[in-house]
Amino acid sequence: MSRPDLLAGRVALVTGASRGIGAAIAKGLVEAGATVWLAARTEGALDATLVTLNALGAGEARALYFDVADPAAIKQAFGTIQKADRRLDVLVNNAGILKASMIEMASVEMMDETYQVNLRSVLVASQYAARLMARNGGGSIINLTSIMGAQGFAGQAVYAASKAGVIGVTKSLAKEFAARQIRVNAIAPGAIDTALIEGLSEEKRQETVASIGMGRLGTPEDVAGLSVFLASDAARYITGQVIGVDGGMMV
Repeated sequence: MSRPDLLAGRVALVTGASRGIGAAIAKGLVEAGATVWLAARTEGALDATLVTLNALGAGEARALYFDVADPAAIKQAFGTIQKADRRLDVLVNNAGILKASMIEMASVEMMDETYQVNLRSVLVASQYAARLMARNGGGSIINLTSIMGAQGFAGQAVYAASKAGVIGVTKSLAKEFAARQIRVNAIAPGAIDTALIEGLSEEKRQETVASIGMGRLGTPEDVAGLSVFLASDAARYITGQVIGVDGGMMV
């Protein structure tokens, strides 16, 4: 658990915050004292999470429902944040989808949906975030990419392409925003024990664990710890980096 004053007074937005890595990151930011807008697509999906996080006695958790695939909805969401808080200090672009398909079977519709959610939303949200952050002297944008974006994976060309794009966006925006003191970094999780891993057969699960140097799957909390660090002033001179959280899966 972070110091409850580490991010006191900061305002953050975490997309895809209803479960898994996004929920863990939101919890970490609230524990560090931030006011955190949790974003999800399905109305009511955050109800239980908000009760839990607001009982921590640290920061504050708020719900914001919108579809990151819809640029107009993203604009409206940032309008809500601006009206309520007049600032944004941290943006975590976590929302994403993964649909496995060998490239011969991948439909154009699936490609478009994946790029809209995994890549275009990062660009659009970063546009609005930068405007709010610049007004208050800077901020931190944290993009969730994937080990697949850096290394590729058979049957995941579409997903890997979207996540490779996030790496390119991160490095480009880090250069573009540095003069405004807005830091942009990416986290590349490896095999994290979330709903995506639950679908693996026992044989594939064991094979995956065997490929990890530390001999275990990662947890959403392993990713959350790095996110809190990158959001804080401890990382004030770090930008343009892609940091793996993979237990030695890729060294």
